Amino acid sequence: MKQYLGLFLENYIPQDLNTTIEILKDEIIAEMLNLESKFTSSKPVNTISSQIRSCSKWIRAGETIVGNELNTHLNDLERIAIIGIDTLYVVDRYNDKTRLQIFPNGCLVGHTLWNEFDSIILIDENATICTASYNGYIQLIPNIPVDARWKQNGVTVAGGHGKGSATNQLYWAEGFFVDDNQTIVIADYWNHRIVQWKMGDTNGQVVAGGNGRGNRLDQLNEPTDVLIDKETHSLMICDQNNRRVVRWSRRSGTTQGEILIDNIACRGLAMDDQRDLYISDVEKDEVRRYQIGNKNGTIVAGGNGEGTGLNQLNSPTYIFLDQQQTVYVSDWDNHRVMKWNKGAKEGIIVSGGHGQGNALTQLSNLQGLFVDTLGTIYVADSRNNRVMRWPRGAKQGTVIVDGNGEGEGANQLHWPVDLSFDRHGNLYVADQRNNRVQRFSIE
Repeated sequence: MKQYLGLFLENYIPQDLNTTIEILKDEIIAEMLNLESKFTSSKPVNTISSQIRSCSKWIRAGETIVGNELNTHLNDLERIAIIGIDTLYVVDRYNDKTRLQIFPNGCLVGHTLWNEFDSIILIDENATICTASYNGYIQLIPNIPVDARWKQNGVTVAGGHGKGSATNQLYWAEGFFVDDNQTIVIADYWNHRIVQWKMGDTNGQVVAGGNGRGNRLDQLNEPTDVLIDKETHSLMICDQNNRRVVRWSRRSGTTQGEILIDNIACRGLAMDDQRDLYISDVEKDEVRRYQIGNKNGTIVAGGNGEGTGLNQLNSPTYIFLDQQQTVYVSDWDNHRVMKWNKGAKEGIIVSGGHGQGNALTQLSNLQGLFVDTLGTIYVADSRNNRVMRWPRGAKQGTVIVDGNGEGEGANQLHWPVDLSFDRHGNLYVADQRNNRVQRFSIE
């Protein structure tokens, strides 16, 4: 039997998380209120808690974990699971929301990964987390160990045949999105199109644009970022030089997009579980949150003019949004990553911020970024042709990919623009000037 956090299932659940998610999607759409009653709980919560208590020195919720005092309060304990040697996952109710916390390696204070109304949380034995909200939003969160290493020779999974417009080529890979099936959609900058590459394909498929540079609804003009909106089965695209964000259906036969937001110098995109869009504006030096249908938006980072202050940004590029709606911003010309908590009036420097350079304390014109469940930040350090990792609270980063100088070898990068991870923890990098996307397998 596989053990899942949030629901403990046997027999009914296939031995495959993707299939589990498909079942959840059907249940969420059809009858979310009756979801939990449709599954057979293998063991009551109290029984499971007692077993964890006996095997892990768990004395009582809120007092002792693995022999250490727990400096946080737990409410209405629902589920407990231990993955690996001593990483503890706890689900409780907090302010009428379902909260998931992680306590890695005997850590005394939990790190909140998820805190939403009416949500379901599952986790497999590899600690890949699946969250499902009652609005139908489902998200996979990969588990990446803090000391993870990746093979230094990358494998080309898109492009890699020189710059060009053929179906096996890219011309400056920019922002991209990896879905749960490891399908990649890429903003193909100079080809003014969005291209989709399924795992193992030698040729991509144009799924938006591709009709030359222009501002018609069937055209794009130097797109810089793209994401998949699973609920509407569509793409959200930063159509940078048309100064607009467009939505383009992924359904067969779609020939044009629709404008969602215009008059914006957009660069990066993110979406939360309420399907609000977060968009960076490189001219106004700000990030705004937009509800679909509302073209005004609310400032969530920057918005105080260009500058180096903690309440300012200087040409923000890519952004990352965690489950708490914390916004992480690649502050391009300040050579730093800024973290803006929800509702904050100023940000916190969490990577870089020591001027432009190639020391381990520095970044140089960074772009894509990713933050994992432990709060570790991964950065595409573009001008330094490397990918950096900055653990939570670290004063300097470590190079996890490249460090071999600019080049086109399997162990080299030339101006990495964006990065992401699949559910297995494999690293993907948009290697812009080599006109390819590389995958670096986790070891």
